[in-house]
Amino acid sequence: MLKNIKSKGSQPLPGGKKGLTFTRLAVAVTLSLFAHHGYAEDFFNVNALEIDNPTATPVDLAQFASQGGQAPGTYHVDVYMNGEHQDTLDVTFVDGDNGKLQPLLTPTQLAKWGMVLSSVPGMAVMAKDKATNSLTKIIPQAKTDFDLPHLALKISVPQDNMNQTAQGEVDPQLWDDGITALLLSYSFSGANTQQISNGAVTTNDFLNLHSGFNLGGWRLRNYSTWNYSKSSGTSNGETDEPAESHWNSINTFIQHDLKRLRGQFTAGDSYTPSDVFDSLQFRGAQIASDDDMLPESLKGFAPTIRGIANSNARVTVKQNGSVIYQRYVSPGAFTLSDLYPTSSSGDLQVTIREADGSERSFVQPFSNVPIMQRQGRLKYTVTAGKYRASNPDGVAPVFGQVTLLYGLPHDVTVYGGVQTAANYRSAALGFGFGLGDLGSVSIDLTNAWTGAGQDADAQAAKEGQSFRFQYSKDITATDSTITLAGYRYSTKGFYTFSEAAQYQSATDDNNSSDIHNNKRSKMQIDLTQNLMGGDWGSLSLSGYQQDYWDEEGYERNLSVGYSNSWNGISWTLMYTQTSYANSDQGSNQQLALNLSIPLSRWLPNTYVSTSSTHDSHGGSVNQVGLSGTALKNNNLSYSVMQGYGSNGDGYNGMMSADYRGSYGEVNAGYNYNDSSRQLNYGAQGSMIVHSHGVTFGQPLSGDISSIALVAAPGADNALVQNSTGVRTDWRGYTIVPYLSPYRRDRVALDTESLGNNVDLKGNVASVVPTKGAVVLAKFQTSVGSRVLLNLIHSGQAVPFGATVTLDSKDDMTEENASIVGEEGQVYLSGVPEKGSLTAKWGDGGTQQCRANFELPPVRENNKVGIEQLNLICH
Repeated sequence: MLKNIKSKGSQPLPGGKKGLTFTRLAVAVTLSLFAHHGYAEDFFNVNALEIDNPTATPVDLAQFASQGGQAPGTYHVDVYMNGEHQDTLDVTFVDGDNGKLQPLLTPTQLAKWGMVLSSVPGMAVMAKDKATNSLTKIIPQAKTDFDLPHLALKISVPQDNMNQTAQGEVDPQLWDDGITALLLSYSFSGANTQQISNGAVTTNDFLNLHSGFNLGGWRLRNYSTWNYSKSSGTSNGETDEPAESHWNSINTFIQHDLKRLRGQFTAGDSYTPSDVFDSLQFRGAQIASDDDMLPESLKGFAPTIRGIANSNARVTVKQNGSVIYQRYVSPGAFTLSDLYPTSSSGDLQVTIREADGSERSFVQPFSNVPIMQRQGRLKYTVTAGKYRASNPDGVAPVFGQVTLLYGLPHDVTVYGGVQTAANYRSAALGFGFGLGDLGSVSIDLTNAWTGAGQDADAQAAKEGQSFRFQYSKDITATDSTITLAGYRYSTKGFYTFSEAAQYQSATDDNNSSDIHNNKRSKMQIDLTQNLMGGDWGSLSLSGYQQDYWDEEGYERNLSVGYSNSWNGISWTLMYTQTSYANSDQGSNQQLALNLSIPLSRWLPNTYVSTSSTHDSHGGSVNQVGLSGTALKNNNLSYSVMQGYGSNGDGYNGMMSADYRGSYGEVNAGYNYNDSSRQLNYGAQGSMIVHSHGVTFGQPLSGDISSIALVAAPGADNALVQNSTGVRTDWRGYTIVPYLSPYRRDRVALDTESLGNNVDLKGNVASVVPTKGAVVLAKFQTSVGSRVLLNLIHSGQAVPFGATVTLDSKDDMTEENASIVGEEGQVYLSGVPEKGSLTAKWGDGGTQQCRANFELPPVRENNKVGIEQLNLICH
């Protein structure tokens, strides 16, 4: 870059290159002797460029004469307002009075970036789309700074002239609804199991489909599952059992943002929130607050399932009677944290099916209770629809529900709500209190009246109350995290809405054995405690206990774990206990120890692991294995394990591999024991149909939340940073899942992964998607050869500083230009095989020339990837 270029009117010196060399040496010596005096400002004599060839046509370098040496024009820049990134766009810069480039900005743009126009008299009267370069004159305290190397425009404006927004908040005007697109995300898992004793073969497949369609701000979504099972091949000649196949459409809904209300409109199959009442599945319409629209600084839980498997087991999770999750796990303690629930609360039925066919189940409580609200914050829900019971033959009344939560001063929140249906009415009122570093607590009371079924005696109506206490907080003082702790007690006549529906179904059927199963009390907790700041490890506790009226015993699930690490060696000790009220299953206790040792000194990203599991019935399983990742970007993960079980289980083993590529993820495994052999397999991925074609990618989040469609035409196989295995396809497109809605998300391409014939104008895109949007992360590519040109005009080199531009045949192609260096050399990227270019070094007609070119065939031994070409410019 040229700096402080000033013309002093000096004459060229004779002597050609030798004279130039002598002159350079003399100037250097003189400057070194007298630089410490600093009597004159630095300048560069532009006529010195003509010393080598005094007869050459002088080049007009007036555009570099301003302080900073930046040429006016349009630049694609990142805009920062008071230090926060606001936008990325083309901005036109002109020469300013202070010798620096000044941006042309409109009041509309400034308001979009947070300025209050009414607070600036000179700005309030301007036309909203009229560009001005006088921001610093209108607001004397304002500053603009163009950082050319980083293509960043930094604007500083007094805080009094800015909207008072929360830290990290993104202006809703920047929220992007994305492009029109058809979406599909799938997850397929299956297993083929053979029993050695009788040769029976069982096939079990499970397909999880999330599909959707985006049009403007509207989101259409469907969640469906497919189950397939078949048993055959028994050794005693019995007839094969018929295959069972079942499709289940769990929910379908349409959704749209309500930006002004900071909420969502939903119509179709959905669920109510669980902050005041228990969550209910319904088919109808709902308007509800969306906390994702709030900045992180103003936001106040998906369930985590822990358990222990005795073998290579299948874990199935049901909610409201539907299978929502299925995964195969290895022996020992396991943790499932990637669950997608179908409602914001409701017990999850977890079933562990061991390799020998035995099953055991437990209930995982799930509730999300962000009760506390900031002062002035109103959280609301209005719902009307038909209840969707887990039992298709159950009562499904039409109901309405309204809930409100409001933040009062002094860290107090008041909340309440009403539910009403033909034979049910309930009302709730509660208060939440902030306890500072000790967290927050809420207390509420709900009164409910439950009518009998249509065919039952009116005296069967019930009325009762329920008292609830909840606590949730990260406790900094003790380095503890209590995700949720709560206790609830209900009188005998109290029924929740879902219990009332079961009660009414029972009274309609005159089945008195089912009318007393309402809950009496329930207690649950999820605690994580770091010991000595984590130096001594971490202790976790999660569990729940509940009982029912007119039933003996408790339903209980408890999990206690301890984990720690030292020099890369990590270990986990876990204890679980499960018991059932009035059940023949009794109680089951398990203890598991897992140990992982890194082998990074010999095998990078490789670990040796061992596990030992013992249960209260005398069974035990001990295993040792090897696992790790491979390939350049750790796309491949693998695991091999061998073990031994007591009580006749004998030896067992497994091997598995998982590969994450640009077009999805595939996995396969094989495991065995003395009684069976099992082959399991799976595939996950996604597909987007859009105006640019069809793009395949890695699996999306369960609810198909915000994603980016990378568009870098011509840049095939380009790696997306911070996304394992995500590369552009043969056209330059790919899918980047898991963006944060209403937040600035950074999408970047790794320039080192680009081919020799591809250059990017910028490798970073900033997007702000709305919920469920498919935003276009577009990268301006220059596809073609990299060429070093020697330009000759009238027998001489084209002047230093001349601008060379490739001639485009249409208005859609980005300008491809560069500046001539010494001896007429200019570097250009993205050069086509044939074309023309124009060189310009002034405004006169004799200060420009044009040349046609045709590149030679590509040479296989050209390791640099840069072609050299001599051109005569006419």
